[in-house]
Amino acid sequence: MTLLPEPRSPQALTFMDRVEQVLTAAPVHFVVIAIAVIWTLPTAGLLISSFRQPDALIESGWWTVFTPPLNLDQFHLGNYADVLAGQGMGQAFLNSLIITIPATVMPIEIATFAAYALAWMRFPGRQLLFVLIVGLLVVPLQMTLIPVLRAYNALGLSGTFLGVWLAHTGYGLPLGIYLLRNYIGTLPRNLIEAAAVDGASHLKIFTRIVVPLSTPAIASFAVFQFLWVWNDLLVALVYLGGNQNVAPVTLVLRNLVGDRGQDWHLLTAGAFISMIVPLLVFFALQRYFVRGLLAGSIKG
Repeated sequence: MTLLPEPRSPQALTFMDRVEQVLTAAPVHFVVIAIAVIWTLPTAGLLISSFRQPDALIESGWWTVFTPPLNLDQFHLGNYADVLAGQGMGQAFLNSLIITIPATVMPIEIATFAAYALAWMRFPGRQLLFVLIVGLLVVPLQMTLIPVLRAYNALGLSGTFLGVWLAHTGYGLPLGIYLLRNYIGTLPRNLIEAAAVDGASHLKIFTRIVVPLSTPAIASFAVFQFLWVWNDLLVALVYLGGNQNVAPVTLVLRNLVGDRGQDWHLLTAGAFISMIVPLLVFFALQRYFVRGLLAGSIKG
């Protein structure tokens, strides 16, 4: 029987060993860097185009800015000023925040309570209820648009922030309950039982133990829900209609494409404004994202 050589510590590696490791990993690093560059090119082009003069944007592509001699006169901030002030993007940006923040917080709160109940509370029909919730993940939301819109018209919720909050909450709950229930179900049983033996109620166990330990999963769902609501056009278009007072950035961008499709300097500036907040949210919660997705997928 042959024995595998024991791995050497980093201190024991010679210079040639380090060179061999670098050369072995070089192809993988090259492929990863190439994919990252290709993936980033459209965003870089959008950013550069948003700062160019309208005439320069029409006459040449964004990559020509790197050809010598470098002309800084073609860059300016006027595109952003025109979009924010003249095209209503500033108000739409605030409307998107007003829509997205409650439409993210509300399903997180409801889904976390429901996930705890499905994972640790015993009641008749618990498994059947969870199966039905998971089944809702495969139901297209387009099937609900007309019935919900009719109900909104009857209740006076059409064209209001409350109507969009409730719609996004309902659409996001199945995924949120599924992700959080799988994560909360993997928490140590001894910890939950010890708290119950000490006299802690379900509410205290939930607030003092489950929620702090479930931060990665909650953050992962928050990223999903925030990005989906912020980038949504269909739900806002159906339930808000033509009410420009509550229109988010996606509706304003859609109007810009329809009314001013030739003004690429405005479209690029407006598109990049709509990308800023999702990028900030993703990078802020990035360390929790993968942990929350993977932690509840494996038992043990």
